[in-house]
Amino acid sequence: MTALNVHEAKTHFSRVLTRVESGEEVVIARGGKPIARVVPYDPEARSKRKLGFLRGQIDVPEDFDTMFQKEIEGMLGELTIPQR
Repeated sequence: MTALNVHEAKTHFSRVLTRVESGEEVVIARGGKPIARVVPYDPEARSKRKLGFLRGQIDVPEDFDTMFQKEIEGMLGELTIPQR
């Protein structure tokens, strides 16, 4: 992994991209403090998330939206939900 300051990264941006294309990670720093990491683009990275993988394993109670309402009202007073 290579670290460059912002000025170097701006000045040699094409070279930075060439290094990243070859698989290298480049850290960009400002005042010696890392602020960004440039990594090769992986189109598969986002598709690794699988939606619904817990389907059937979690139950949401029917009264989920009103759970603990009486306890909360007891602490805060009666809640009024503004109508839209």
